[in-house]
Amino acid sequence: MKIVVLAGGLSPERTVSLSSGTMATNAFLKAGHQAILLDLFFGMPGLKGSIDELFENAKPLPPAPISETEPDLAAIAASRPMGWSDRIGLNVIEICQAADIVYMALHGADGENGSVQKVFDEHNIRYTGSGPEGCRLSMDKHSAKEIFVQEGILTPRFRLLKRGEIFSLDDLPLPAVAKPNSGGSSIGISIARTMEELKRAIEIAFEQEDTILVEEFIQGRELSCGVVDGKALPVIEIIPKEGFYDYKNKYQAGAALEVTPAPISPSATEKVQRLAERVFRALKLSVYARMDFLLTEDEKAYCLEANTLPGMTPTSLLPQEAAVIGLDYITLCEKIVSLSLEKYR
Repeated sequence: MKIVVLAGGLSPERTVSLSSGTMATNAFLKAGHQAILLDLFFGMPGLKGSIDELFENAKPLPPAPISETEPDLAAIAASRPMGWSDRIGLNVIEICQAADIVYMALHGADGENGSVQKVFDEHNIRYTGSGPEGCRLSMDKHSAKEIFVQEGILTPRFRLLKRGEIFSLDDLPLPAVAKPNSGGSSIGISIARTMEELKRAIEIAFEQEDTILVEEFIQGRELSCGVVDGKALPVIEIIPKEGFYDYKNKYQAGAALEVTPAPISPSATEKVQRLAERVFRALKLSVYARMDFLLTEDEKAYCLEANTLPGMTPTSLLPQEAAVIGLDYITLCEKIVSLSLEKYR
């Protein structure tokens, strides 16, 4: 099978995406497929020869490390050759059209907000994961949380703030969490326990986006639960060695302890798994996704968000969860492809 693994893009999670994409590409090659890694933003401007030759000459790639801090997107954008302003690079559409399927290894806005999926639908390009609507609903945390409330799914109380609007800090909860409304990988997220910390947390979130969320802080255990083909995987608990599960603790080896299955009660496990499946359905997702939760001492499970393209890096949670039920990395990647192809039959 010819597989394009689409990664990179112009997102704060760019290096995470390239790491996921490199691992997936090598997994598909090892499984006997013709797989190539393609950067959504840079594309392949110097393409020589036929596109078929790209697949025929595909070779394993060296590991792609994840930077300890988010990348300088302005510098990355400036490094692309002049004369092409679109966020989709040269020859990306043509190469993806030549593939049997595109494996979406994108993270962040370029891929998780549904815009790329919409373009691919218009060009009859088959791809893995959820469609445009499910991606859009999940990426917009405010929209997702409003759906949680409508569906009776517990989530921290929240308020949407927009750059330039007048709001009173006195109306916001403390302690609180400030975060970009559509960001990922915990970039721009801060926990505030005082009014001064809240002011700074809001400033940090606004550095990433024009729309942010301020949520009540819930003291609880950090859990995550993947869903594949509508069925929940084992729950995983994340225990950062320092602070909370921020960008550094997510992707630097040894920065957090991740335990699967999570050492919680059977009733709590059942609750989180069923909630993950409910969120999956409520947000109109398909194939696979991963939901993040906080579990309080009295076993209330608060859903924070859904990830439509969860990480597939060496430290990512979904592959760890899948491994517990016997799905190794290569098998998981192939299962995502086979389930996605069913959408087009």
